[in-house]
Amino acid sequence: MNKDTDGGLQPGRDPDDIDAAQAALNRMRDAAAARGEIRRKAPPRPGSTQKPARSAGTRGFAQFHGTGRDPLGLGKVVGRLVAERGWSSPVAVGSVMAQWPALVGPEISAHCTPESFTDTTLHVRCDSTAWATQLRLLSLSLLEKFRNELGEGVVTSIQVAGPAAPSWRKGARTVNGRGPRDTYG
Repeated sequence: MNKDTDGGLQPGRDPDDIDAAQAALNRMRDAAAARGEIRRKAPPRPGSTQKPARSAGTRGFAQFHGTGRDPLGLGKVVGRLVAERGWSSPVAVGSVMAQWPALVGPEISAHCTPESFTDTTLHVRCDSTAWATQLRLLSLSLLEKFRNELGEGVVTSIQVAGPAAPSWRKGARTVNGRGPRDTYG
């Protein structure tokens, strides 16, 4: 390696002409060569007939290939983290809430929304009593779909609630009785 053209510090050289990145790269290359690491040659270009030569004593990146030190995609890293920490059930619960329209379809999701999740029970609120009844009838097929999409044991039951009626209590005093007779839906 020629020290006059490598961009490093040499006596008599103007400091404004020094390339710091090139100098750092050259120092790293020298350190790797001192450790006995060999650089791999670039793969042949398409259309060339030259075959790449393989060295039996190749070190460096090749020695770590397949040992788990290769770069991984973000999805694989997050998936491994979720599995190692035992977060698969909470993540699945979050996916029920986030993917509700995709899991149940646009018609049901327009009228029914998931409110909470307790243990393995999903609590759903519907905007009318008719939709609450319909969702109770569909609950077995929805549980089967959740089992297929999210895994076994994530959602084991669905608790369906009708619309929330307004409170008719005004003030501190109330009268006992049946109250208003409307289903609000």
